[in-house]
Amino acid sequence: MKKLLILLLVSVAFMACNRPSAAEQRRAEKHVRDSIALTEQERSLTYYQSQLDLLMPQVDSLLPLFRYEKNEKYQDHGYYVATGRDGLRVMVRDDGQLPILMYRYGQRIEKADDEAVQRANHLQILMADVHELEIRIRKTSLEIQKYQKRLQK
Repeated sequence: MKKLLILLLVSVAFMACNRPSAAEQRRAEKHVRDSIALTEQERSLTYYQSQLDLLMPQVDSLLPLFRYEKNEKYQDHGYYVATGRDGLRVMVRDDGQLPILMYRYGQRIEKADDEAVQRANHLQILMADVHELEIRIRKTSLEIQKYQKRLQK
């Protein structure tokens, strides 16, 4: 009986010596999780870039219809400005974040039925989408760098 118990203890000790330690196992699991996260972030970045590549030709086709205005001293954002019929002036912020601004003969108006307004609405949507994609691309690029550094350790 004692021999069987000793043999059992020796075999358990031998098996324990050949197994990776808990720290090594956690490190390997973390490496796998980081590899998966890196792959996901790289896929996301590829998707965001492809979406941006689809939007930019549309933006580029609209921009010649507008003139860019920005007072560097006082404004953080500039405006794309188009003029329409009857003294209409339509303004779209360069990041697309605010609603379009419309003026007729210097007075702010809420509605106007004009081709310039339709173009401005389209430009605003595109600019907001481009701005959002640029933010996502920056954040995703930082995440990729973070996971690459972790995996190098």
